[in-house]
Amino acid sequence: MTGLADLSLVAAADAVASGQVTSRELLDACWTNIERANPALNATIWLDREQAERDAAAADVAVRAKAPLGKLHGVPMAHKDMYYQAGRLCTCGSEIRRDFVPSYTATAIERLSAAGAYCFGGLNMAEFAQAPTGHNRHYGDCHNPWSLPYITGGSSSGAGAAVAARMTFAALGSDTGGSIRLPASACGVTGIKPTQTRVSRYGAMPLSFSHDNVGPLARTARDCARILGVIAGHDPRDPTSSREPVADYEAALDGDLRGLRIGIPTTWFLERAEAPIAAAIERACEVLAARGAIVRKITLPLMDAIGTYGGIVSRVEGATIHAQWMRERPGDYAPFLAGRMYPGFAIPAVYYAETLARRGPILKAFAREVFSEVDVLATPAIPTLLPTLAETDIDKGPPGTEKKFLAVSINTRPFNYLGLPAVSVPCGFDPNGLPIGLQIAGRPFAEARILKVADAYQRDTDFHTRRPPVLDGRAREGS
Repeated sequence: MTGLADLSLVAAADAVASGQVTSRELLDACWTNIERANPALNATIWLDREQAERDAAAADVAVRAKAPLGKLHGVPMAHKDMYYQAGRLCTCGSEIRRDFVPSYTATAIERLSAAGAYCFGGLNMAEFAQAPTGHNRHYGDCHNPWSLPYITGGSSSGAGAAVAARMTFAALGSDTGGSIRLPASACGVTGIKPTQTRVSRYGAMPLSFSHDNVGPLARTARDCARILGVIAGHDPRDPTSSREPVADYEAALDGDLRGLRIGIPTTWFLERAEAPIAAAIERACEVLAARGAIVRKITLPLMDAIGTYGGIVSRVEGATIHAQWMRERPGDYAPFLAGRMYPGFAIPAVYYAETLARRGPILKAFAREVFSEVDVLATPAIPTLLPTLAETDIDKGPPGTEKKFLAVSINTRPFNYLGLPAVSVPCGFDPNGLPIGLQIAGRPFAEARILKVADAYQRDTDFHTRRPPVLDGRAREGS
């Protein structure tokens, strides 16, 4: 059974603008799925239907009055609960901020609002955005809409699950080591991590100054292109945000891949790939080749250094941000989270300084060697069969559980240290019926190009349109 909530974000926005549907009808469609699926998924932390109904009514009045409309006019959204909105709860998935109400609003939220979208809830997430799985001891674990025992990916766990379950047309996530691309992959939706500094981080909970990124999860590459076109661009309140001109991302989605060079890395990204995952990536590249792309194998340089340095940066910066709370309220952190952050206090400053000093030269060398040979890279987003929540529960699992936990993000983390844009699109299902994600990465500020590839793939496949069983009353409790 399908309905308005099955529309892509772009189709929903265009339908409101043309008067075919009302914003209130879109909101009601999302709410029907929230009531149907959220008890099983636990994808939300808070909801505000009363304010959403007022926002929907105002959006519908504007359409009837033929007022100027933004590109996202009348589209209801919920976001990862780490984006500040003045006067509204923002828990950051934590006990420490359970009652935190900020006095100002994140730039990304402001820009979505200016384009006509409105927010009706905060979505579940890993505590302080520090886990790739979907576990949260304070608000409950988030469950995969394709099979409940399995991880959703993280840390934007509720965003991935809610978009897949048609509870929202799109959601802002954040990506410090894969936290947009992992839930996009695990839940069968599309998610993009832009180039570092492409989107303002003002008003978004920080985790790692050097690795944090703001970006969307949605149904399609076109959806992500429209949202990114709204939120990207320099922000005076975030002096680290880039002044690079914002491309017309939607205009780039023409389906033409003739001559585009796609590299499949022989190093790092496929070294741990299980057979069903590698086969799905190969089939996906065949689809792209049929559209005129040139697919070839490529060896990537410096991957061991990239992996090592990236780990140092995220640990030190995470520990720095949380130092005072860890001194004053250590018992309010999940044990595994405290265990991940404490080593950051023991890393010598000279090591951290070295990782930052070498980041630029490594990026230049990587870009010179790789992007002189290919235009984009194609890899698995998650190289292994998706594990269950039980198999990756570090606080309760046996020794060795941490290996499965850390393996989830092994293919996404390198692009955070390098600062490169990368998108994950669904490209099949594993033997357990869980989605597989194709990760497409490009040179700095090549969001238009990687979205073009993602869109071209989605023109010839239907994985992004599949409905998870939880929506049809077929949520699987067992593995």
